[in-house]
Amino acid sequence: MTASAADITTAPTDEATVLEHLLATRWSCGAYQDRPVPEETIDRLLTIAQRSASWCNTQPWQVIVTSGEATERFREAMTNSARHNQPKFDFDAPAEYRGVYRERRRASGWQLYQAVGVERGDREASARQAFENFRFFGAPHVAIITTDAVHGAYGAVDTGLYVGTFLLAARSLGLGAIPQAALASHSPLIREHFDIPADRKILVGISFGFADTDHPANNYRTARAPLNEVVTRVRE
Repeated sequence: MTASAADITTAPTDEATVLEHLLATRWSCGAYQDRPVPEETIDRLLTIAQRSASWCNTQPWQVIVTSGEATERFREAMTNSARHNQPKFDFDAPAEYRGVYRERRRASGWQLYQAVGVERGDREASARQAFENFRFFGAPHVAIITTDAVHGAYGAVDTGLYVGTFLLAARSLGLGAIPQAALASHSPLIREHFDIPADRKILVGISFGFADTDHPANNYRTARAPLNEVVTRVRE
């Protein structure tokens, strides 16, 4: 099921349909209202997300959440780093995207560009839109998600599960959110800015707040592959 941008309806009541509804109506929010989320709502979001599954219940994630002036200082630091420093991740970024993965990535990118009026071949306009990552798309809050370095790939997987739960929790509370590897591409700046110790690896950032539903960046939805493209059933 793929929801349209306008398909935010009254939530259903049975559990499977509630989950399906949250998944179908969640999207990567690309513009936010200029108002903070109440502290009690953020606490509830984090409490829900903390129920995420992890290997042996190790819960290897740690979360830094910014609000108010702290968000503005971090926004300034990130935009300055993006202008002057080369990307550097704690985890290796994908070397390349091939085949269907490249097609899906390009389709998603063009949906965004078409929504915000970026024409094909306009590199300056596409660069401006990409730079919005480092402005957090105007969000009033950012969560920086780290994982314990010694847990390796499985700690990163556990922390990725936390990210997914965080996104669904945000949607359930009427908030917009967007996971951003772009922020992790400036891990040295983030590490210094928040005094993150060397035994933590920065996995991703999540900008969140109240969505600006009138903004064109929020008026499209990506598709999902059919099951026959991703599932192999073995019956005998």
